Amino acid sequence: MPLPTVIFEDESMLAFDKPAGLPVVADRTAPRRETLMAQVQARFGAEAANVHRLDWAASGVLLCAKTRAARDALSGQFQAKTADKRYLALAVVLPRERALPGLAGLRAPDGGLPDVFTVDQPLVDDLRHPGQLRPGRGRDARDCTTVFTVRERFGRFVWLECQPVTGRPHQVRVHLAALGAPVLNDHLYGDRKVHLLLSDLKRGYKGRDAERPLLHRLALHAHELTVRHPVTREPVTLRAPLPEEFEIALRYLRKFSPAVGRNRGVEG
Repeated sequence: MPLPTVIFEDESMLAFDKPAGLPVVADRTAPRRETLMAQVQARFGAEAANVHRLDWAASGVLLCAKTRAARDALSGQFQAKTADKRYLALAVVLPRERALPGLAGLRAPDGGLPDVFTVDQPLVDDLRHPGQLRPGRGRDARDCTTVFTVRERFGRFVWLECQPVTGRPHQVRVHLAALGAPVLNDHLYGDRKVHLLLSDLKRGYKGRDAERPLLHRLALHAHELTVRHPVTREPVTLRAPLPEEFEIALRYLRKFSPAVGRNRGVEG
C-alpha cells in the first residue's frame, strides 16, 4: 500500500492526509492490520514517530516527527494543550432525551444544538466494551473538553467544527454521542439505524429500492492542525482538504434540505 498524500515535509516534520480506515498504529483488536506508522518507519526509519492520535475510522491531518528532538518538542505541545486541532463532523441530532441528563441543558430550547457550545465531560474506560470510552466520574476519570461550532444546519443533520482542547481517544465522538448528537455512521457510539439517504432529501426520488447511503464512512475529518515548528518555533498550520464523499454529501444537503441554516462566520 502506498503512503497517503504528504501535505507537509521538511527535515523535522512530516504530515499526511490520512484516509479513513487506515490505523495509525497497531490495534489490539486487529494486531496484524497494516498501519500508517509501519509504512512511515519502513520509508523514513525507526526514529520517525506520530506525535498525536487519529481514529482509524477518521480521515485528515496526521503529524509525525522525523527526529527524536522534533518528537519531544511536538509531543510536548499536545501534552500542554497548545496544539490547535480542528475537526469537521456531520452529526445527527436525536431527540433531547437521548442526551445524558447532565448534558441535556446544553441543547437549545427547540432541542437542537446552539451555535457555539462546550462539552466538559470526563471520560472513563468502558469495561463492557474494551477499547471504547464512556462519560463517567471517579478516580479513573480523565478530564475532557471539546468546543463545538455549528457551521450549517440541515434539519436533523448538523455540520460542525470540533475543537478538542484535550486529546483523549474518541473524544469528539463520545462527547457528541453523550449530547444526543452522534457523528453520522459512528458504529461505536452512534445510531446504526440512521443513514444519509437522497430519498429522504429529494422529493419524488425514484431509486429508493436500490439506494445506498450518500456517506458510508465515519463522518469525521481532521481538517486543520496548528503547531509551533520544533526548530524555528514559528506557527505552522496544516490542512487536509475535505474528502470527495463529504463534498458530495454536503452538496446534496445544501441543495435539497428544506431547512438550511448557515453560520457564515466559520466558512471552510
